[in-house]
Amino acid sequence: MHSHSIEQWTHDHAFLGEKHDENERRTWLVVVLTLVMMVGEIVAGSLFGSMALLADGWHMGTHAAALGIAAFAYRFARRHLGNAHFTFGTGKFGDLAAFASAIILGLIAVEIAYESVLRLINPVPIVYGDAMAVAALGLCVNLASAWLLRDNHGHHHHGQAHGHSHPHDDHDDHDHDHHDHRHHDNNLRAAYVHVMTDAATSVLAIAALAVAMYSGWVWADPAVGLIGSAVIASWAFGLVKSSGAVLLDVRADEKLERVIRSRMEVGDDRVTDLHLWQVGPGHCAVLLSVVSDQPRQPAVYKQRLAGLKGLSHVTVEVETCPH
Repeated sequence: MHSHSIEQWTHDHAFLGEKHDENERRTWLVVVLTLVMMVGEIVAGSLFGSMALLADGWHMGTHAAALGIAAFAYRFARRHLGNAHFTFGTGKFGDLAAFASAIILGLIAVEIAYESVLRLINPVPIVYGDAMAVAALGLCVNLASAWLLRDNHGHHHHGQAHGHSHPHDDHDDHDHDHHDHRHHDNNLRAAYVHVMTDAATSVLAIAALAVAMYSGWVWADPAVGLIGSAVIASWAFGLVKSSGAVLLDVRADEKLERVIRSRMEVGDDRVTDLHLWQVGPGHCAVLLSVVSDQPRQPAVYKQRLAGLKGLSHVTVEVETCPH
């Protein structure tokens, strides 16, 4: 067999999300926006002697670092797309970054809870005007960032045909018409959660400061801080769970798995082993073994999976049943 004929049977492992480049650009833009806000707050806080500005400035630095991780993950995945060292491509780098971001979010939640408890025990004087101005400014920046990172869930990519072992076409398959959350871009979701976390804490801070200023209840600010830390912790846990599932190759999609099994088990054919896992946003790989009295060529079995959304890499092993 000539080398040029072999090439038509080979295929790549480009399992990045459909909007990878666009999401990368948007994330870098939010990183720049966050850094500008951070530097502005730290400089202003130093010039005007505002602890609220200084504290929020350094807090923004934590989010900038997490957003930077997300942006670098997009860049690394794109630049190493054809690197053969990565067996199933670089589609999971976003989930690795999302997992790291979730850990940072968890630490932020712990930090806010700790500071809130300290302030409940030992209340500190608050310069309400400065603090509310900082919270309002932070909220504007975070809402702009959230708008940039918005995720159109209805337009996610599900794997299409690539080479001989990717038996898919572009038409819809009614057996598998759904939007599983594991098809979403966890890296973009992590960046979005970071800016929404900051936006939520800004809203809560403004409300708590208003209550404390007009009622004299100085405990309202740290009390709301504890509520905010609990919300952030729950978001961090959800992000750890979804990104960790991808990293550990947890069963990607039970509904898709049932559809695959039903399509493969025709006549005397039986599926004896089936592994389905996510290799990138909107991309799943499946490895299965079929046993049969009258085995057919693997291509026949692969054709049975034609048109299924999300299947980007298919490997079929065929065994003969002696009885």
